[in-house]
Order: sequence, then structure tokens, then C-alpha cells
Amino acid sequence: MLFNIASSPINKLVFENNILKVWMDELSGQHSTFSKINFQPNEIIHDFGASAIVQAPSYLTIQLNTDEHIYLQPSFLQYINHSCSPNIFFDTSCLKVIALQKIKEGDELCYFYPSTEWEMAQPFQCVCGSADCLGYINGASNLSEEVLQRYRFSDFILQQLKNKYSK
Repeated sequence: MLFNIASSPINKLVFENNILKVWMDELSGQHSTFSKINFQPNEIIHDFGASAIVQAPSYLTIQLNTDEHIYLQPSFLQYINHSCSPNIFFDTSCLKVIALQKIKEGDELCYFYPSTEWEMAQPFQCVCGSADCLGYINGASNLSEEVLQRYRFSDFILQQLKNKYSK
């Protein structure tokens, strides 16, 4: 049997601690974060802080308020990818990564980017593969009221939504 090497990703371990592993697909450069242990819903996965605070968003920042976007510390948390069916949440009020649902050892950690972003610095076409995939991801300000009911949002995004819909 012939083996097509181009169809098989070559993964390289780039970070590991006692609870998480970060892999990089050497062909695409894409990073992904996986759990090494089980988590229950609402369990704290990791604390986070800011390695830098900037006024404008980038594809690597998380929004705290209108003029503050942070680069994550520890930096390996930046490799948690988007999904329209997230299993984690970045709680920007207490600076903790929290499980939204049961996470098993080996599961990829994913969060809903608009849960912390009002306007995305780099909107993108989602390829998460979820049955609930929204397609184009460009920030919470662009979500319908129906879609908003399905997700958990940071306190800042909730305030922005309240301001938007109370007018």
C-alpha cells in the first residue's frame, strides 16, 4: 500500500505541563491545545494574566474593555483555538480559563472568540466543523440576538450587548 505523506499532518510537541499539551502541525504551522486530564463543567483550568496591554486588538489578544486588550500570560494559552461549540471560556473578570462542559483527557480546548471580542482584528471564515458553526466570525457586535443566547460572554461583552440592545 502506498502512503501519501502529504495527507498526514506532522505534529510536533511545542509545550507541555501537567494539564495541557500544545502541538504544532509542521506543515501548516497551526497550533492546538489539548487537555492531559479530565475537567468538569465550571472547573478552573488555568489562571491567566497579561504579558502586555495594548489599546487595539490583534489576533493574539483578548479584550478586557474598550481600550484594553491583553496578550496572554502564560503565552501557551494563545494556542487555544476557536470553535462555535466551545468547551472553555476565558473569564476576563477573574482572569481564569473555565471549563464550560466536561472535558476528557485528549480533548482539544476551544473557545468562542466573540465571547471576549466586540470587533475582531482579523475576522475569519470558521472551519470548526461544529453542527452549530456560524461560518463567518467577526466579533460579538455582529451576532444576532438568537445566536447570543447560545454562548457565555465576558462581563465587558455583556455590557456592550446591553448598551447595544437598550437603545
